Amino acid sequence: MVLNYIWIAFFIIAFVVALVKLVFLGDFDVFPAMMDSTFSSSKTAFEISLGLTGVLALWLGIMKIGEKGGVVNVLARLLSPVFVKLFPDIPKGHPVTGSIFMNIAANMLGLDNAATPLGLKAMEQLQELKNGKIEELKNKGQQAEAEELRVTASNPMIMFLVLNTSGLTLIPISIMVYRAQMGAAQPTDIFIPILLATFFSTLAGIIFTSLYQKINLLNRTILLTIGGAALVVAAIIWGFGQMDSILMNKVSTSTANILLMTIIVAFILAGVRKKVNVYDAFIEGAKDGFTTAVRIIPYLVAILVGIGVFRASGAMDMLIDGIRWGVEATGANSDFVGALPTALMKPLSGSGARGMMVDAMTTYGADSFIGRLSCIFQGSTDTTFYILAVYFGSVGIVKTRHAVACGLLADLAGIIAAIAIAYLFFS
Repeated sequence: MVLNYIWIAFFIIAFVVALVKLVFLGDFDVFPAMMDSTFSSSKTAFEISLGLTGVLALWLGIMKIGEKGGVVNVLARLLSPVFVKLFPDIPKGHPVTGSIFMNIAANMLGLDNAATPLGLKAMEQLQELKNGKIEELKNKGQQAEAEELRVTASNPMIMFLVLNTSGLTLIPISIMVYRAQMGAAQPTDIFIPILLATFFSTLAGIIFTSLYQKINLLNRTILLTIGGAALVVAAIIWGFGQMDSILMNKVSTSTANILLMTIIVAFILAGVRKKVNVYDAFIEGAKDGFTTAVRIIPYLVAILVGIGVFRASGAMDMLIDGIRWGVEATGANSDFVGALPTALMKPLSGSGARGMMVDAMTTYGADSFIGRLSCIFQGSTDTTFYILAVYFGSVGIVKTRHAVACGLLADLAGIIAAIAIAYLFFS
């Protein structure tokens, strides 16, 4: 629904701006430019989708091998001690714990097709946890209170949602695929920057939600986990801070490629160990890659045409120039402003933010500072409102309490971190 209004706004605002330019400034080129943009943008969308087919088939095939090889289960076991502390209201040993672990692990590996069903299952089980209390209220004749509890998000639900919306991802495959399609010299050079930015986003989400829910993070398990992760991140930032930009880019790219190749080999070996027919598993996943590439064509056409018209009318330049003027008025560096549309769109729509990211790389270049920063924005958080709508809607939750606030605060932390990290790596 939100994306519907945004898409309509692109065209209405573009039309009004173009009309003003025509009537008051005598700009007779603006409407032809807008119409030209509709054709060029739709062609670009189709070419991007077509070019994605092979790479998506490759990576979804590799992911399917890892999924069948038990990699997700291994991650779930590793994460178990941490998540027990983050969800104190869930009874020990309850089946929902496994669904939560599997969902988070699948998200970290970029297994969206597996993550969403697991997430919906976890949300259903979290809703069932309230059934005992709901029945108790009904037996006491407190029907209104029972209904209130049924439609209100619980603390575990909100923590689970924020962990999803903060976008913790170990392998930002789709972003690297888009960078390759847009002609980036090293499509993987944003791998480590995204990893750092999404860490800060997730950490902020956990802290804000824990403060709301009065969860004590000062325990041995959480402190060791967060402290250890923070030390690794600090070491990475310090290490790269000692390098010049050329060496930093080389080391970052080499490290990312080594990690990705290691993951591919590890997934294959995990499949072999589980006696999985690795080739068949790859083919099964690769088929999903083809259907995914075809499925996104209409969405990509819609958003890129909307953005193209908005940009061709001059409205995008007016928006960016206004933000840039405000930033420069404070004396701050404004190089990051051109990538902000991706950051502003991401909480609302994943496809919309993807379109903004592609538009930024098309306009400024895949290897430009703005092009790279838009990719980091895309990978640092997730689509907060979409996830809230799908997950809460699946169990009839209408009172979200502090879920939106915590999700957006995590998004803000991810945006700030992305800007700082982009300046460190690419300025």
